[in-house]
Amino acid sequence: MTRIVIIGGGPGGYEAALVAAQLGARVTVVEQDGPGGACVLTDCVPSKTLIATSVRKQALLDASMLGVHYTGGPDGDVGGVIADMPLVNRRVKELARAQSADIAARLAAEGVEVVTAPGRLVDPQVVRAGDRTIRADVVIVATGATPRILPGAEPDGERILTWRELYDLEELPEHLIVVGSGVTGAEFAGAYRSLGSEVTLVSSRDRMMPNEDADAAEVLEEVYRRRGMNVMGRSRAESVKRTADGVVVTLEDGRTAEGTHCLMTVGMVPNTAGIGLEEAGVTLGPGGFVQVDKVSRTSAPGVYAAGDCTGVLMLASVAAMQGRIAVWHALGEAVQPLRLATVASAIFTDPEIAAVGVAEKAVRAGEIEANIVKLPLATNARAKMQGFNDGFVKLFCRPHTGIILGGVVVAPRASELILAVSVAVQQRLTVDQIAHTFAVYPSLSGSVTEAARRLMQPTTPSGI
Repeated sequence: MTRIVIIGGGPGGYEAALVAAQLGARVTVVEQDGPGGACVLTDCVPSKTLIATSVRKQALLDASMLGVHYTGGPDGDVGGVIADMPLVNRRVKELARAQSADIAARLAAEGVEVVTAPGRLVDPQVVRAGDRTIRADVVIVATGATPRILPGAEPDGERILTWRELYDLEELPEHLIVVGSGVTGAEFAGAYRSLGSEVTLVSSRDRMMPNEDADAAEVLEEVYRRRGMNVMGRSRAESVKRTADGVVVTLEDGRTAEGTHCLMTVGMVPNTAGIGLEEAGVTLGPGGFVQVDKVSRTSAPGVYAAGDCTGVLMLASVAAMQGRIAVWHALGEAVQPLRLATVASAIFTDPEIAAVGVAEKAVRAGEIEANIVKLPLATNARAKMQGFNDGFVKLFCRPHTGIILGGVVVAPRASELILAVSVAVQQRLTVDQIAHTFAVYPSLSGSVTEAARRLMQPTTPSGI
């Protein structure tokens, strides 16, 4: 029986463990924090729970546009509806623990052993778990990553925070300064603004989320500004200091921003230092990330890696797929290499942003030949009924064959709507096939089929 030891119990680790157990391997997961790892206990699950709460409150704030008014407050205000942060944060943490418990139960049901201890690689076939030494035929490293700390802006857990410390706050921040306008910064900035905080978002680039679709980022920034957020572009933070009753953020150009709390969202560093990787022959690349190939192999024989510690698209879905691929390959199963072109991603802002496949900037740069159509969400009947005015559906396809190459959706529940486009990209469907697929009327998904219809090519020349 093949012995597999997995260091790390996040999505890359526990999904690999489940597949390995189902294929008959003897599996041990070494995880010091708990099943689910940081993704479930401190990062993805807690943050999306908080965001779901903020979206519900924002819906109440926007209800007056639909003719629903609340007594006890002026027009547009929800009288008496507040965010009870001790209750909100308690629910966030309880839900994370419950999700971890569900994962633990699933692992136990599959016969996976879980060792609660820090893990390190002694050599390619030996793992040290606390005071225990475990021999393995295959080792999978899935140790995740940790919030990056900037010198001069070290968190104190009270006023200067990483997102892992937010859920211990006793009250809603009066004025939250978010440093970093990538995905994480944009998500938390929008959530706390909807919950009732004054929010200043400090962005070092020209716009929010500079690595995402430009049209999507523009829509979101417009929504945030309309909701009263102060978005500071081209403003790189140099230091963050506590004051008597808050914080002051000093920018490189000498300007300052003052608030009651500061949230640092300036990237992640891999948890790869001090766990014996290089000594065992595992090559680390720039930034300390584990270098892997398309089937999750490292440079050390029998050692694989998955998840954020590899730096390959820091998404739970990618981590899980890397872990599964590692097991399939190690056990000699049929396996397809990881295809980043088919990875769907979502940003859980309000509205959400989801994307899959090629990016428009690659098309505009001439790297990929594609036809593009973009439908404003405001033209969708269901969106009008629900008062959704911000967003769009965008599709890309090959000019001659009509094969769908990718798409972007900006809408409520875009994370769900993107599935149709993701299936099309994965299965190489054409716009004709999507256009001839029934969509419910009225529905937001109808914009996907409508976009496909607009990309259809005529079967005969015009005028014949």
